[in-house]
Amino acid sequence: MTIEWTQEDLEAREEQVRMIRDSAVTLVSRHGALERARETRYSDLGLDPAIWREFCEMGWTGLRVPEEKGGAGLGMLEYVALLEELGKGLVPEPLIEGALTAALLPQTAATAHIQGEQLILPAGIGGVDQPPVCRDNALDGEVRRVSLASAADAFLVACDQGLALVDKDAAGLTLERQLQQDGSHVATVKFNNTPVRELVSSVDVDAALEDATLGCAAYLLGVMQAAFDETLSYLKIRRQFGKEIGSFQALQHRAVDLKIQIELTRAMVTSAARAIDQEFPIERIRRAVSTARVKASTAAMLVTREAVQFHGGIGYTDEADIGLFPRKVLVLLNRFGGVDGHKRRFMSLIDEEDV
Repeated sequence: MTIEWTQEDLEAREEQVRMIRDSAVTLVSRHGALERARETRYSDLGLDPAIWREFCEMGWTGLRVPEEKGGAGLGMLEYVALLEELGKGLVPEPLIEGALTAALLPQTAATAHIQGEQLILPAGIGGVDQPPVCRDNALDGEVRRVSLASAADAFLVACDQGLALVDKDAAGLTLERQLQQDGSHVATVKFNNTPVRELVSSVDVDAALEDATLGCAAYLLGVMQAAFDETLSYLKIRRQFGKEIGSFQALQHRAVDLKIQIELTRAMVTSAARAIDQEFPIERIRRAVSTARVKASTAAMLVTREAVQFHGGIGYTDEADIGLFPRKVLVLLNRFGGVDGHKRRFMSLIDEEDV
């Protein structure tokens, strides 16, 4: 049954969202934002363990986890607001993946993960053609493109028996790393008779994946907003023909078009978050999430590429910060489903509704 919000409910949620945003802005700015994004590129772990622990201390890893399981029990509106602010700073720590596993882990492992004692990352959850096989409490097979695998203490692996919790230092587990456009890494995680710490069943994987998918859209929203803000600042200081180039009408029109795309994305992300928080029918939630995900991907690619063009030749050099934004977008485009996949899902849901 759909939850109806009163005006008092809305005001309370707005206050919570504001507090989450303020705490995220403070943390991102304190640790250097883009400077830190550069420092973590091509590093062994791809993140800063101390800052990840700070995320955990602030309750962000368990933001969506119910209080009785050790989380904060907050809603999607708060979650997407947090990820938008982290996206603005190109924060490399895997909060989306960490929140996904926090929602799926059994109590003991979830507590250790949420409190920052262990970083447990997902492997293959949300789509893998041939999942590893679990026999006699041991895994065989492989999972490709596991994000920031080198930083994990353990993996929550999608296998033929459901979900398997596997320690990274378990016998028979090996990693093959590949660098990505933004300097982070993914890895192929291989299992050869690798012992499983625990098999996990009776969890709502679909709901957790909807959260992760919308969270990725919110992070992309933050990326494009920051790229746009950087561009506006540049337009005010770069001069040609004795004038700031921001005074040229042609560039003003292009900037307005980008701003429209950003605000459309924000509206779709917010609408999908409210659909989840108000417990709309699952088909409506999935349509809203896929719509927001497609819009965030296409708009982020457009806005960040245009932002580079606004900067001229300097924008294409590695020294220019503006170039960090499209690289991050390229890495996230297919995370938790690509544009084509979400378009197909949206159309299938429309067809089911027509029937």
